[in-house]
Amino acid sequence: MIEFAYPWLFFLLVLPVVVRLIAPHHLEERASLQAPFFQRLADITGQTPQKGATTPQRLLVQRLVLGFAWLLIVTALAKPEWVGEPIVQNKSARDLMIAVDLSGSMETLDFVDENGQPQGRLDGVKAILADFAKNRDGDRLGLILFGTAPYLQVPFTADLDVFVELLGESAVGMAGSRTNFGDAIGLAIKLFKKSSVKDRVLIVLTDGNDTGSKVPPIEAARIARAFNIKIHTIAIGLPEGDEQTALDVDTLQAVAQVNGGQFFRAESQSDLIQAHEEISRLEPRKYETIAYSPKSQLFYYPLGLVALLYMILHSTLSLRALSRQGAES
Repeated sequence: MIEFAYPWLFFLLVLPVVVRLIAPHHLEERASLQAPFFQRLADITGQTPQKGATTPQRLLVQRLVLGFAWLLIVTALAKPEWVGEPIVQNKSARDLMIAVDLSGSMETLDFVDENGQPQGRLDGVKAILADFAKNRDGDRLGLILFGTAPYLQVPFTADLDVFVELLGESAVGMAGSRTNFGDAIGLAIKLFKKSSVKDRVLIVLTDGNDTGSKVPPIEAARIARAFNIKIHTIAIGLPEGDEQTALDVDTLQAVAQVNGGQFFRAESQSDLIQAHEEISRLEPRKYETIAYSPKSQLFYYPLGLVALLYMILHSTLSLRALSRQGAES
């Protein structure tokens, strides 16, 4: 359909009428020659002499073309636009960052695969996260890998295939042997600062005890709360081991509580599946619908028609004048 960006400009259509009524007529003085035999010339030509000014009259076609040209010019000024059918796009309304522990204890074979064979904790996590990601259409996912230090493996992306592929490249020990998930929360905060999405979720999966982060996990969680970041924590494996590797359940529970998130225990792969199903229920896919109609400018059509009309009019009048001169000669 056709719409006008400035429809109020159609009031200009009455401008020529107003100018004709208000503005004085154009007067032009011309030199004349007094002939003593003027009356004889008048008798020969059969013309009746008149006194005073004369007003040249336009042809009817000239008046019609002039009026139609003004209509076209005003139409162009009103900026006609062709508005197409509305296009609806679904934009991500949530950024979801997943932080995965890659410390040495994540290779413990206390998970089982779909065939009932022993499986390392990290392999089980990767399998569950891959299925989790495939059902997050509409969200942007990111991945942080942490151990002694945190690293960004996947920046926020809506390309879930890329997320799954880069997740599969992670390996135990590639980020160091320790479990500093407080620093992983800090890195997530920096990444969320650059996000314009208001709904922000962080999922932390770890099987260890944070003993070396620059910012303790609970303190990092409080900072995350100030940036409207909800944190879900998943404790993997059994709370056993030495001071460095023992699972710190209390800290993980406290981190989740500070930010209004949930704490989950995953002592087996089935527990991990249930944890991700519950997170999917708590954090359903979220879309932000954007609709717009494409517009194409049409103002050059009436302007082009004006130019064409004047070319035809002037060509016609010139040919008419030439034919008259030929007939008189």
